[in-house]
Amino acid sequence: MLKKYFSKLEIIIAFAQSMLTPKQFIFLSAVLVGISSAFAVIVLKTFAHWVFSFATYVNGILKLGFLNSILPIIGILLTVLVVKKVLGGTIQKGTSQILYAVAKKASIIPKKQMYAQIVTSSLTVGLGGSAGLESPIVITGAAFGSNYAQKYKLSYKDRTLLIGCGVAAGIAAAFNAPIAGVLFAIEVLLVDVSIAAFTPIMIAAATGALVSVIALDEEILLSFKQQQSFDYHNIAYYILLGLFTGFISIYYSRNFQKVEHFFARLKLSPYKKALFGASILAILIFIFPTLFGEGYESIKTLSENDPGKLLENTLFSGFRDNSWALLVFVGFTMMLKVFATGITLGSGGNGGNFAPSLFLGSYVGFFFSKFLNLTGLTKLPVSNFTLVGMAGILSGLFHAPLTAIFLIAEITGGYNLMIPLMIVASISFAISKRFEKHSMDVKNLAKKGHAFTSNKDTNILSTLETTSIIQTDYLTVSADENLERLVDLISHSNQVIFAVVDTEKNLLGIVHFNDIREIIFNSYRVKYTLVREIMTNPAEIISPDDSMETVMNKFEKSKKVFLPVLQEGKYYGFISKSFALEAYRTKLKSMTIE
Repeated sequence: MLKKYFSKLEIIIAFAQSMLTPKQFIFLSAVLVGISSAFAVIVLKTFAHWVFSFATYVNGILKLGFLNSILPIIGILLTVLVVKKVLGGTIQKGTSQILYAVAKKASIIPKKQMYAQIVTSSLTVGLGGSAGLESPIVITGAAFGSNYAQKYKLSYKDRTLLIGCGVAAGIAAAFNAPIAGVLFAIEVLLVDVSIAAFTPIMIAAATGALVSVIALDEEILLSFKQQQSFDYHNIAYYILLGLFTGFISIYYSRNFQKVEHFFARLKLSPYKKALFGASILAILIFIFPTLFGEGYESIKTLSENDPGKLLENTLFSGFRDNSWALLVFVGFTMMLKVFATGITLGSGGNGGNFAPSLFLGSYVGFFFSKFLNLTGLTKLPVSNFTLVGMAGILSGLFHAPLTAIFLIAEITGGYNLMIPLMIVASISFAISKRFEKHSMDVKNLAKKGHAFTSNKDTNILSTLETTSIIQTDYLTVSADENLERLVDLISHSNQVIFAVVDTEKNLLGIVHFNDIREIIFNSYRVKYTLVREIMTNPAEIISPDDSMETVMNKFEKSKKVFLPVLQEGKYYGFISKSFALEAYRTKLKSMTIE
């Protein structure tokens, strides 16, 4: 029945494509991709909220404090089982795979990502794994956009644009924050977007947010209504909070990588690794129950008038009304969150770091302001700092200050905190960028030389293969030949540069036409001058394995327009700077979304 319904829908969409202009069809497609992404959000968020409510209810009635620890173990083991038995043994995690697909895979994302992320992340996070659902939501939205575009044979530009639409709709639906959805798609994921491309992305984000608002209970969404007005006298403290969140972002990013690498090196079967990691996570959650799941409920609690509720049904419930005990609890939770998330994902679970960044940010903001208040140094609005801290960590981890600013502004229901949000997000970004060149999600890609978005030129260069611009048909000369041979080659070819090689293709030097310009018309010197006498050593050597960014840096450093290529130590060909720049311009034109 369902298959028959989708077949009819595909026929209607195909008919619409034949009747509409390409731009009109993209607008329609943005709406459809937005709806699809929103439904993915509804499924994931509803399931995660239901499990959290169930666990909270059972703990409250039966006082089974260990239940919150058992559920994540079950969730991670089930995730590993699904990956192994249903998804072919592997699943890609993190939004960096979208960047890779855009840069290296012509914006083609496998079909299985339309359901794989929903299934696995709902098991992991829904059952209490200490990670977030936003990254799986974003990947699912991107997969919807990519596969929709493939279905209707759209171009690379349109595929990339619809990936952006799916991403924007996913974030917009998850937070009821359409502006943040648009900014996240553009600031974090897309290489280059013209003003005209904003329209379909905005349509998708608005559609996703609208569907989410209609279908989801407001309690499921992360939203805040209570906040105090901004007091400019606190600007100095917001500056300090920006510095604090910047350094905490670096702490989180580096330790998360260490935990992931630790689990990657473990010589255990997937199930044993999952059980080992989940058991450690269970202990952490038993001691600090707020590490259970996304943690959005505890964020709301911290921002309200009675944050002591955080200690209810924990080992520290006897200290519920002790502000210093609450501060210590928040501080430990804050520092342990990275390990809880790293263990969740490293041991085999699926999820992302978007929700943990908001969780960590709220705890950092609360800890910072509450500590200063308890010391008597000042009287800060704790709820404001709790909210603004989220923008600081999100900006620092993802290198996305605009997304952070507008996301928090939207989920707080207004723009009263715009000035402190701008201060904290920008300072945190600057600090994080100073010590971490790349955002956490793309650090591994950058190490492999694949793709990242912090620099548009570098990002575009990373999509080019060095081997595609090597010219191997250049004529070569021997070092012991006189210049008569070289002059003959120049007169019968378009070459201006020659490699000097021996019988085994070892590169001995190079000769450029400019090097012999003064003697080329002197027949005596041409006849009695050997090539070895006028050849020079190359300023730089290129390997086919070099990235295009490395190649362009070598051109810049050497100030040459031709550089020789050696493969396994033997002469292979030349790369022309003009040829490389032409390839760059062509790729730039193809990647600019209009």
